[in-house]
Amino acid sequence: MVGVRVGNRVIGAQAPVTVGWENIPKVEGGPLKQFIFTWFQPTILFALIAFWYYAPNSIAKASTAIGIGIGFRVLLLGLEWLYPRHESWRLTWKELVTDLFYVGLGYTFLRMIDGYIGDGAMIEAVQHQFDWDKFKWFTGLPLLVQAFMISFIFDFGQYWMHRGMHNWYPLWLPHSVHHYITQLNINKGAVGNPVELFLIGLGIGGFFDFLPRAALLAGAIGLSVGTYQHINVRFNTPRWWRFVFNTTEHHSVHHSQDFEATRSNYAGTYIFIDRMFGTCVDGEAELLGMEGGRRMSIREQMTYPFTEGWKTLKERYGRSMPMSATVPAE
Repeated sequence: MVGVRVGNRVIGAQAPVTVGWENIPKVEGGPLKQFIFTWFQPTILFALIAFWYYAPNSIAKASTAIGIGIGFRVLLLGLEWLYPRHESWRLTWKELVTDLFYVGLGYTFLRMIDGYIGDGAMIEAVQHQFDWDKFKWFTGLPLLVQAFMISFIFDFGQYWMHRGMHNWYPLWLPHSVHHYITQLNINKGAVGNPVELFLIGLGIGGFFDFLPRAALLAGAIGLSVGTYQHINVRFNTPRWWRFVFNTTEHHSVHHSQDFEATRSNYAGTYIFIDRMFGTCVDGEAELLGMEGGRRMSIREQMTYPFTEGWKTLKERYGRSMPMSATVPAE
């Protein structure tokens, strides 16, 4: 397998990866279907922004956002069932139950842990320790500017955290579990070791004062863009969308079985961050996972970073026992 040179790297030398937007298949069907799957994503984005911008205070709250998020994912599950991007990614009951286990874990255990030692708690401790005042002038910015800044600050931090997970072995151990998934579905973003899921959710946005509605708007941007990272649906995304935002095509490259391809497309929402730092690869991949597409059980996903880390420590620092200790006395 030869691969394709992208900058200083060769992509697709170890496993099939399609490089270049011009080589990616388009949605097939009549004019109505093509119109829907071209403008579905931008329409949802602008509709959610308009909703949260104009919604009365009585419904502009977190519980409404949770309800919209659940309903949106149910809609996308229906699209995956009717119009799968790849038949090999079609959701099975086993995959669905595993995904829902991790979704439930995120809404319960991880949310509780985040309340005690998450970024909000850590930022509050730092501010109290040094008696820092918050940056109150941020609340004077236009609402949409605040929403973009919340979204961008979080994604910029996530980019470097994610990139660090691929370049520093102690961080790679918990993150590697997520790379054992063998297909993309909308809830696959929740699948991973709890340590990695906690780390990838850390951000520094809490240092700044923003209006609550700006946070809801930022959440709407994340929902209507980030959700598509893990989805088994093909869209004819507009050129400007795939230049600015991360797509399922970008993320499939990141999850491919080709090593060099996985070291690209780290951002969660804004792919232009990867473009800024030279880590963007436009394309797609169908064969995903590691070790030839080996699927991990939930039990192994929970323990793998610790068992693998222990093996590495023993290999690096363990000493062979003396021969006299291995031969029984006569």
